[in-house]
Amino acid sequence: MDFFKYIHAVGTGEKGNRDLTLQEAKDMMEQVLKQEVYPEQAAAFLLGWRLKPETTDEFRGVVEACDGFIKEMPVANSLELGYPFDGKANNPFIFPLVAKMLENSELHLVVTGDDLAPAKAGITLKEVATNIERGKNLHYFDRADFFKEMHDLTPLRMRLGLRTGLNTIEKLTKVAKSEYAITGVFHKPFVKKYIDAFADRYKRLALIQGNEGTPELFSKGRLWIADGSDVEEIIVDPEYYGVNYTKSWEKISLEESLEQINNPSDEFLKLARLNAAVYLFVAQKAKTIEEAYEKLNG
Repeated sequence: MDFFKYIHAVGTGEKGNRDLTLQEAKDMMEQVLKQEVYPEQAAAFLLGWRLKPETTDEFRGVVEACDGFIKEMPVANSLELGYPFDGKANNPFIFPLVAKMLENSELHLVVTGDDLAPAKAGITLKEVATNIERGKNLHYFDRADFFKEMHDLTPLRMRLGLRTGLNTIEKLTKVAKSEYAITGVFHKPFVKKYIDAFADRYKRLALIQGNEGTPELFSKGRLWIADGSDVEEIIVDPEYYGVNYTKSWEKISLEESLEQINNPSDEFLKLARLNAAVYLFVAQKAKTIEEAYEKLNG
């Protein structure tokens, strides 16, 4: 199909813009991934799409298009952690320590990484995952290997320099065919968008107000659990579990992030244990977060 009609749909202003159908969104994304359109056309669409803004059907169409390119590598008994690809700027990643806490639980963690995407110039998950010793229950997948077409869009996105709809849909890939997934959200309105677009792809999907948009809880926040069309909201407060970790508001380096992983403080370890408890609860390995936390303490 003519790609210009998609640019016209998102780039003619409030009166002229229209939403794409699911099938149109799928076709649009397939053309972009196959690089059948000029980079300028792809960038124009992505910018206009963000400003329009995106709809659930459009997200679902883009996700369906991506499914056709992703090379699946199943991991049994796994929980997919959906991280943003623009990294973490002010705080260390905690997932390696969480994985260690879960080594005896039979729950495997799946993470994906790639080169830096816009718009936050943080430390990427890839930089951390490729510079640590990973346990047998932590599975890292590089997007350059399992979804090269999306990886190849990174330079274009970095030249654009802004967040687009791809930042939203790219965090959950189902590369490992995980039954369970959890990802981070900044704002509550995105909870419904994620649930509408992704909930039926997993046995159980969770969303959390995680640190810097990640599925890592560093301070008091909300956890949403989607079981089909039912959504449960839970407040998780680290202080309730005796965790008094103070998160940073200053930019840290990769070396500092790795140091906190390799030589964690007692409070950082307790925070990792709480995150592990949340993951056990999401993956239905415990009836409550409290039960999971006590089990891990034992």
